[in-house]
Amino acid sequence: MLGAILVLALMGLLLGGGLGLAARYLAVSEENPLIKEIEALMPGSQCGQCGYPGCSAAASALVEGRAAVTCCPPGGVALAERLAELLGVPLDAGAIAAPVLARIEAAECTGCMRCYRACPTDAIVGASGQIHCVLSNACTGCGKCLEACPEDCIALAPQAPTLDHWRWAKPQAA
Repeated sequence: MLGAILVLALMGLLLGGGLGLAARYLAVSEENPLIKEIEALMPGSQCGQCGYPGCSAAASALVEGRAAVTCCPPGGVALAERLAELLGVPLDAGAIAAPVLARIEAAECTGCMRCYRACPTDAIVGASGQIHCVLSNACTGCGKCLEACPEDCIALAPQAPTLDHWRWAKPQAA
């Protein structure tokens, strides 16, 4: 009986030590915490306007220096300023695209629901066979609804300036 207990204790010790060594030498490298922080700042709509398949890929590209801090149009100037501060790079405010929103021409909309299904942020509301409209607070201007609409009744229009995103115009040389 005592021999069996000693054998089991020895096996437990050896297997535990083996697992400890495996955890140390076969561990997966940890991800850069800056990538997670940048990804949390991004809109998270996975729209692809930045040229990357999603916000996590864009965050990785920003940390590695392969993307500009102005790459995310839905994030706007506020996100670009925060990213420039976080990454310690200069901000070229002239490179930021003007924010755009989807607009639906009501006279041409047949209510086919294709734009509704394509919208990643649920910014389009309406019922089947009814006219749809866009919620401007939720629209990121990704353009996925443009591709989905068979009637071509959707257009991307510049967003009207509000106090939240209005900026001074860049001065022109005289």
